Amino acid sequence: MPPPPAKWKGKCDFKDVCNNKVIGARNLVASGESPADEVGHGTHTASTAAGSAVDGANALGQGWGTASGMAPMAHLAIYKVCGQQGCADSAILGAIDAAVGDGVDVLSLSLAAWPAPADNNILNNSSQSTFNMISGTSMACPHLSGIAALLRSAHPDWSPAAIKSAIMTTTHLTQIGGKPITDEFDMGSGHVNPAGATNPGLIYDILPDDYVPYLCGLGYSNAQVSTIVQKKVECSSNQTISEAQLNYPSFVLQLGSRPQTYTRTVTNVGRANSVYKAEVHAPEGVGVEVNPKEIVFGQLSERASYSVTFSVKNVTSQRFVQGSLFWVADGYSVKSPFGIIVDY
Repeated sequence: MPPPPAKWKGKCDFKDVCNNKVIGARNLVASGESPADEVGHGTHTASTAAGSAVDGANALGQGWGTASGMAPMAHLAIYKVCGQQGCADSAILGAIDAAVGDGVDVLSLSLAAWPAPADNNILNNSSQSTFNMISGTSMACPHLSGIAALLRSAHPDWSPAAIKSAIMTTTHLTQIGGKPITDEFDMGSGHVNPAGATNPGLIYDILPDDYVPYLCGLGYSNAQVSTIVQKKVECSSNQTISEAQLNYPSFVLQLGSRPQTYTRTVTNVGRANSVYKAEVHAPEGVGVEVNPKEIVFGQLSERASYSVTFSVKNVTSQRFVQGSLFWVADGYSVKSPFGIIVDY
């Protein structure tokens, strides 16, 4: 591994833990214990996100091969926030503040109660290599964090929202027994496609200032919003927006008798000269109208806006319906899922 990057401002409070891979190790709980462990939750999540390649990996003697984390060349900084008394909010917030100040690119917040329930589920006790074969939030979070680190390396100018957009819009549907899983509650946006996310075609970006109207709309005071965004803010009724109006790559809404229209802005990160056409997979009983139905780009980084109007066409027995909007160009299919609570 190369040495820590020049921008790294962190420190290692436990010298026996750190090297060119683990470049920071800090404890934010009262016990003062080292964050190092052998088969615990920290090792589990850190190795999933950025573990180096290990030969001879297997599960109960099956699937022999080389295993690695999602971003094996990434450096790791470890912040211990859980102890015998649990995971205090103050320790978690302190770790986030410390990581941001230290220059961490991607934060992976994977928590477990003490003792970690995940550690009771070790399935493989091979004499060559021991791995935790576990599912759940503590697997999903480091997997996505590692992928985000790869995208950050490939596109250092992308915002966190752009990275999130690239991951969400390039997913594909998974199947069980040959039948696609189409319920967003089961699979979210879909099965992650890291290679596709590197070149998504279009991204839905959100800049820091775009969150100010949303924070104002949540009812925070001027002083509270100013503290969060680190500059003076004066909220007014005409500058507040709801979460649904943020430039997300997805739509979630409660739809009654009146149509609802939302605007989104996409940025071209695919090809300089490209034409994207809208394809809608609308659920039964709901109308989805996109305007315009075609977006033409002449150069990279060009932005274009479109609107989507949702309306009830006829009464349906389904309380919750789902669908997707695709922007399709040669070699690209940019997916935006939507979920609608029908209240008619």
